[in-house]
Amino acid sequence: MKNFLFLLLGIVWLCQASVLREEAGILNRADTLEELVTWDQHSLIIRGERIMFFSGEFHPFRLPVPGLWHDVFQKIKALGFNGVSFYTDWGLLEGNPGHVTTDGIFGLEEFFKAASEVGIYLLARPGPYINAETAAGGMPGWTLRQKGILRSTAPDFLQAIDSYISIIGKIIAEAQITNGGPVIMVQPENEYSTWPGVTDFPNAMNREYMAHVEQKFRDTGIVVPFVVNDNTNLGDFAPGSGAGAMDLYGIDAYPMRYDCAHPYVWPTYRFPRNWQATHQLYSPSTPFTIAEFESGSGDGWGGVGEDQCAILVNNDAIRVQYKNNYSFGVTIFNSYMIYGGTNWGNLGYHGGYTSYDYGAAITEDRHVWREKYSEIKLEANFLKVSPAYLTATPGNGANGSFGTPSDIAITPLFGNGTRTKFYVVRHADFTSTANTTYTLNLSTSEGHLSIPLLGGKFSLKGRDSKIHITDYDVGGIDLVYSSAEIYTWAKSYGVGRVLIVYGGAGETHELAFPITLRTPVLTEGSGVRIRKTNNLWVIQWVVMPTRRVVQVGDVEVYLLWRNEAYKYWVMELEAEAPIGNYSSMSKSTVIIKAGYLLRSAAIVGDELRLMGDVNATTEIEIISVPHKETNTLYFNGKSTNTSKSPQGRLQATVKYEAPSITLPDFSQLQWKYLDSLPEISSTYDDSAWTPLTHPTTNNTLNLTTPTSLYASDYGYHTGSLIYRGHFIANGNESNFFINATGGIGFGYSIWLNSTFLSSWIGSSTNQTYWQTLSFPTTLKSGGAYTLTVLIDHMGQDEEAPGTDAVKFPYGILDYALSGHSKLDLDWKMTGNLGGEQYYDPARGPRNEGAMYAERQGYHLPNPPSSGWKVSSLIQDGIVSAGVGFYTTSFDLHVPRGYDVPMSFVFKPKTNMNQIEAGTGQNYRCQLFVNGYQFGKYVNNLGPQTAFPVPEGILNYDGRNYIALTLWALDQEGCQLGGFELVPQMPVFSGYQRPAPAPQPIWMQRQGAY
Repeated sequence: MKNFLFLLLGIVWLCQASVLREEAGILNRADTLEELVTWDQHSLIIRGERIMFFSGEFHPFRLPVPGLWHDVFQKIKALGFNGVSFYTDWGLLEGNPGHVTTDGIFGLEEFFKAASEVGIYLLARPGPYINAETAAGGMPGWTLRQKGILRSTAPDFLQAIDSYISIIGKIIAEAQITNGGPVIMVQPENEYSTWPGVTDFPNAMNREYMAHVEQKFRDTGIVVPFVVNDNTNLGDFAPGSGAGAMDLYGIDAYPMRYDCAHPYVWPTYRFPRNWQATHQLYSPSTPFTIAEFESGSGDGWGGVGEDQCAILVNNDAIRVQYKNNYSFGVTIFNSYMIYGGTNWGNLGYHGGYTSYDYGAAITEDRHVWREKYSEIKLEANFLKVSPAYLTATPGNGANGSFGTPSDIAITPLFGNGTRTKFYVVRHADFTSTANTTYTLNLSTSEGHLSIPLLGGKFSLKGRDSKIHITDYDVGGIDLVYSSAEIYTWAKSYGVGRVLIVYGGAGETHELAFPITLRTPVLTEGSGVRIRKTNNLWVIQWVVMPTRRVVQVGDVEVYLLWRNEAYKYWVMELEAEAPIGNYSSMSKSTVIIKAGYLLRSAAIVGDELRLMGDVNATTEIEIISVPHKETNTLYFNGKSTNTSKSPQGRLQATVKYEAPSITLPDFSQLQWKYLDSLPEISSTYDDSAWTPLTHPTTNNTLNLTTPTSLYASDYGYHTGSLIYRGHFIANGNESNFFINATGGIGFGYSIWLNSTFLSSWIGSSTNQTYWQTLSFPTTLKSGGAYTLTVLIDHMGQDEEAPGTDAVKFPYGILDYALSGHSKLDLDWKMTGNLGGEQYYDPARGPRNEGAMYAERQGYHLPNPPSSGWKVSSLIQDGIVSAGVGFYTTSFDLHVPRGYDVPMSFVFKPKTNMNQIEAGTGQNYRCQLFVNGYQFGKYVNNLGPQTAFPVPEGILNYDGRNYIALTLWALDQEGCQLGGFELVPQMPVFSGYQRPAPAPQPIWMQRQGAY
């Protein structure tokens, strides 16, 4: 009995302790997490240290070369980020029901390993639904024919997700920080709340379903915090909100929207001004979290191209929008996308084309030349060395506050336990292009100050934002105020501390230190005013391209032009385990002025070893090292000739020479040709095709035909679809009506036997199209005829806000044959060979479509083409409506040590004016590289003409097999105007050359037809 009482008291104590932890806002599972991941109302706490989880979205499935994931992680870490958020695409992993693929390019082990090596924490977002501009929002095609509502408690859908969750959940659980891995958070489901504009969302089902998903993930061993991204910012699933509530409440927002055609027109209706207030209302005990924030924008068929999207969300937008988020005190912040990648293998939804560049900071071909990359780097590094921000309390900013004019808005963040204050400054009209001058009235440790103290005014240029600080801690030294923005600071051997600040060209800036520091000395440059005022050393300057350096006591201050600051890199040095390469305020850093990219740094003895990329001969200058002088500099493993600058800094020159590469001339290579539409031949046998005999459908769109002709009802979900309708003529036939669908941008062509009837060439708005086609001649009574319909499948829609809109069917919706009942037509169809039992597990379930060459596997390396016709893709083309298949091969050798992204570029036969006038050739091409579908080119829609293919898909030291399907939608046929392999900017690189992705070669396919 005594033992029982002690046990009971122990249980009561544990329960009380748990309640106390919850009331304190530290809602950890302490015994399991071992205090590795905790949080309060301010921030995450990892291994006892507060961090800002600053992450970028990166989808491994959109870069199907595991050996390149390390490269992308290094570029994200070089930004100053410490995290990556990633989705997994259920539709790619379980295209075949009950068979979840988690190896090869679809495995995550290399992803987790690369993140750990680089020092990147991960937010895992496994769905089941992900949106992400993927076909069906990442749900397998076979779920679209289920009777139950998707993302509901319908038994058939719960059974479907349970199998997937049990497998993907265990893989993620094994990679948690508690097991030594990089995963510190998990987001079950995605954007699962009341959808904007949807009024009939079943909220009761909502909570039951979310609770089910969470529990299934917990059952796999996941113990790290769960986070939600609420796309309506209404507190759905916030802690304490009821069933399905998460540990952390997050929102997502896309205020710049998607009008890439007008990239300089900023929308105003989505600009956030009240997020801190709503956060305090819905989740005051957790850190303010933005699980998705627009860091780029997407484009669609007939659009303007991803570079225009990059302009819409450019460095100006980053400055204004990101800093607005900081004014709300965000400490868990994920940027969507930081690297977009490619919708290879038909994985995208119908609203987007092959590129998923997304206008992101890192381009589709992995370059970092966009200015937004450098702007994000400045901001992220500032927050990394500003621990006071993590506990700062946002204030209520008002237009015209702190002495500024009314057209300037300032939001303060007050130190909570520190003296530091942050002032986020922007135009009241955030879209303003005006240049507005102002002064500031600020309270500091040295009293109330009206700055600038040395006269003049500050200026805020249009579409800009700044963060001014007061009483900022620079390694134990008080920076009383600074109007110039801080990039970084570090403890530095020989000078004490290095502080780097910057401003825009022509701006006046001012900063001040206590008078107790030694007299400031200008050690480099000119044009800097230094005065002793109000017990302060005040430094004022006008920003110019020329660098100025001032020594103030033990602080060496670099006064930089913003574009000069872009060239400076802050590299963390590896620490003892378990920190390793993960970010921590306790770690030492080196600061280097370099060129295009620095990836990592290490100090061994007196040697500084850098890994990085250069795209031109580059001067390297060591600005700061932490412990002792370095006398030798290595770059990418090679020693450099070093010297000392007049100020005593180590410097070196890294010479750059462009690599010599021999590229194929596709106009001179031998192309082999095969007719890829034998289905219109009178002798074609379709006995192996799928008969369309289902009299009913679970689809929400009711049938208007005797049997379902919806492709997903028969297991075909991707690429292209071919239908054959057989009938016996009675002599009364004059026309055929068809209503077909394949998504935005789709097209179709129709033949009666071998006679071409017509095509729908596609548009940027239609996802369905109907027409009535007249027959050119009277059909012979009693004759057997076949209607053949080829449909381009552009990928299912992505939206699934608790309704079944995503189930909208592709294929033939309705038809009519004059003189006949609908029952008189006997329909068969095919899609990719095997449908859901697809033939190429290495490349996944969506890589192939219905075309004959694809069904035979001829798009794979080394097809049996010896007996095929020789015909030039460019000079010859095809002479009538139909589909031609072309294949060739070539050798490629890129020197090691160089990263040279490459793109296949299509050139139209006619100019764009003709195309816009509707007189250009209407055709579509699929591009296969070593068996991987890496491009869908639509000549009459565009806009994409260049298709990047990453190293590892494209063999950089060996043989490559290229295949194209050329589909002419016009009676006159078509030919390409040109087709080239074009190298993008080459860099001398410290990246790790990747192993090729799996590239199984052609083999005879059993059952192919």
